[in-house]
Amino acid sequence: MFDEEGLVSMSHLSILPTVLRDVDCLAASLTSMGFEPRWGGVLKGFAGESEPVQLQVKLGSHGVLGWAPAADGSLALVGDLQRISRSRTLQRLLSELTRHYASRLALLEAQASFDGASVTLVP
Repeated sequence: MFDEEGLVSMSHLSILPTVLRDVDCLAASLTSMGFEPRWGGVLKGFAGESEPVQLQVKLGSHGVLGWAPAADGSLALVGDLQRISRSRTLQRLLSELTRHYASRLALLEAQASFDGASVTLVP
């Protein structure tokens, strides 16, 4: 699905706001869920539609999700959500990702609050 330039073809791209803001935390959360995040690239949709993304992840043969910086500092979710939701419960995937992200971010913020503290996440 990825070509040599990091481009992915889709039918129709949807862009949804999220509460996610830390792209490194997002990448670590995706990795902990068994995905292989890829930095950068462009998601391409129908009729020349395209959207550059900062981070993307392939969902097997079911499609690709990406995240792009939004004007408010959050990360907008980009993908062919109609296609992805047909093959995998998109709501369940996003719910699990949000839990992983929130847990990881809370631990990182706690570590930053306590000078010299060390936090390790164990699966």
